[in-house]
Amino acid sequence: MELTNENVLGKIISKFGEENVWDALNPDGIMTISTNRATIHELIEYLRDDEEMQIRFLTTMCGIHFPDHKDKELCMMYQLHSLRHNYRIRIKVFMPASDPVMPTMTDLYATANWMEREAFDFYGIIFTGHPNMTRILNIEEMEYHPMLKQYPLEDQTREDKINTFFGR
Repeated sequence: MELTNENVLGKIISKFGEENVWDALNPDGIMTISTNRATIHELIEYLRDDEEMQIRFLTTMCGIHFPDHKDKELCMMYQLHSLRHNYRIRIKVFMPASDPVMPTMTDLYATANWMEREAFDFYGIIFTGHPNMTRILNIEEMEYHPMLKQYPLEDQTREDKINTFFGR
């Protein structure tokens, strides 16, 4: 079977239902879907174990912060790859910043260990079941998560800038 976005999406929807898969897009040739926290672990396990698709390589997982999206401020994005079919899929799970909890993927992929620790370190996303949920790049005493967009991008107190040079 040749993997196409349409038949992979069809298999996913037939297994998990339309209520658990939405926002199917193909922005850059990579099928991109959204799902929920309750479905993500089983969905990734299904893609890994399905003998026809063989989507077995976890390329990337990372956190994303959308401060203006109410109740969907945080996102975990997973990219998976079928080396056999040279096929990629991207899966997103959105969650409120007040409840930044995701299931771990370390039982499916050993490489998820470091990527989950990085998402915890930079975004504060907690992975239940992770074997060592500690910071990986920043010091343990740090009381904030540096990739959250909680601060203005520019120093508002600078006096050496002339706003007309910046189109303001």
